[in-house]
Amino acid sequence: MRHSKCVLPVLILGLLLPNPSRADKVDDLLLREMEKHQIAGASLIVVKAGQPIKTKGYGLANLEWNVPVTPDTVFEIGSMTKQFTAACILLLVQDGKLALDDKICQHLKSAPAAWSNLTVRHLLTHTSGIRNYTGLDGFELTRHLTQEQFVQKIGAYPLDFAPGDAWHYSNSGYSLLGYIVENVSGTNYWDFLRGRILQPLGMNATGNRTPGVIIPRRAAGYELTNHVHINRDYDLTDIFSAGAIVSTVGDLARWNAALNGEQLLNAASKEQWWTPVKLNGGKVEKYGFGWFIDSVNGHRNIGHGGATSGFSASVQRFPDDQLTVILLTNADELGVATTLAREVAALYLEPQPGRH
Repeated sequence: MRHSKCVLPVLILGLLLPNPSRADKVDDLLLREMEKHQIAGASLIVVKAGQPIKTKGYGLANLEWNVPVTPDTVFEIGSMTKQFTAACILLLVQDGKLALDDKICQHLKSAPAAWSNLTVRHLLTHTSGIRNYTGLDGFELTRHLTQEQFVQKIGAYPLDFAPGDAWHYSNSGYSLLGYIVENVSGTNYWDFLRGRILQPLGMNATGNRTPGVIIPRRAAGYELTNHVHINRDYDLTDIFSAGAIVSTVGDLARWNAALNGEQLLNAASKEQWWTPVKLNGGKVEKYGFGWFIDSVNGHRNIGHGGATSGFSASVQRFPDDQLTVILLTNADELGVATTLAREVAALYLEPQPGRH
């Protein structure tokens, strides 16, 4: 029997604020917005000048078992995966095994002739014109297409525009980048990611979301139907290197720390990583390699959200302020984690001159 929608917020209230007198502005904000958006659970970390200044779990990781979220709860991070895939490509560039302006046909199996002018850079910046497979039939996780099958299937669609002429978000490009990582490195994408990034950084809770694998402390994902929570749809799109990573706020804080030095990527790589793409006609889009490059209330902002069925996640970096906010949720609302992460950041950012 389904409970009335008013039951969940009351339950979450009790978990969020066992002692309301100790609540701070961040707790107040997230409590209010979680109730408003009917977010079952969330995990937050705020990092200032390299130090975590707030780490907390809110609400429930599993509604059926009444399991609370903790900072160790594992969430799907969706398209935040793209920054990791871009980093894998840049590592191969640093190794001298790949160039950003290589034609992708050099590094893919059975690429169609229509892709002959496409470069690795086009894939990284969503300027390739390759059709986005999200919403198309035949790319379900249960099918688990091989590289050749994926290339053949998405390659059957004509390009939406000439390479570099426009910007259009494409998960297809980032799945192709995962295959390029495999072909150039000679190893499985997940093994390369683990060996070159996850293990060196101690990101032991981060990996592939594969539904059949037992992942300790994995949160359940939830969708809303008529304002009632239901378990997320498991007829999932196979998003591979475009969005299949699971992680925790603690692991992502380790990743964030590594971005401030040269443990993984050198200064030249990071400069390209965070440079907005310029289209053929001269227009600049606010996207680098797996990162949106923006400004929020006068503060330079480098970030990315992620959304999969039942989950919404975001990392928002404010490099000039030495502030990062990472928020992971098991909510299905697109973009809600980014909106809330920026609202949390606003509580820590100093107002800019001339802004009120």
